[in-house]
Amino acid sequence: MKILTGNDLESGDVVWWTGRGWSRHVAEAVDVGDQGAAILAVEEAARRVNVAYQIEALPSPDGPRPAHIKDRIRAYGPTVRPDLSLAPGDEGALERIV
Repeated sequence: MKILTGNDLESGDVVWWTGRGWSRHVAEAVDVGDQGAAILAVEEAARRVNVAYQIEALPSPDGPRPAHIKDRIRAYGPTVRPDLSLAPGDEGALERIV
């Protein structure tokens, strides 16, 4: 499984490709198969995302799980403070952290 990630140009937030746009929640990411490079080219040209790249992910009941630890930390937040993790539907989480 391959998914796309990058950073939102306005906020700098980590974002994930949903098939229709970008989300802050990795659970909403979709498998792009062999279309990743084409999608990245269009999205970067449209200046909707910065430093986007394709990663390997594993399917899970809660949605895709990034295969590499670096991307899991980007997806789920700090490993030493799980209370600071960004949960889907918790739009106020970032305001409480900062």
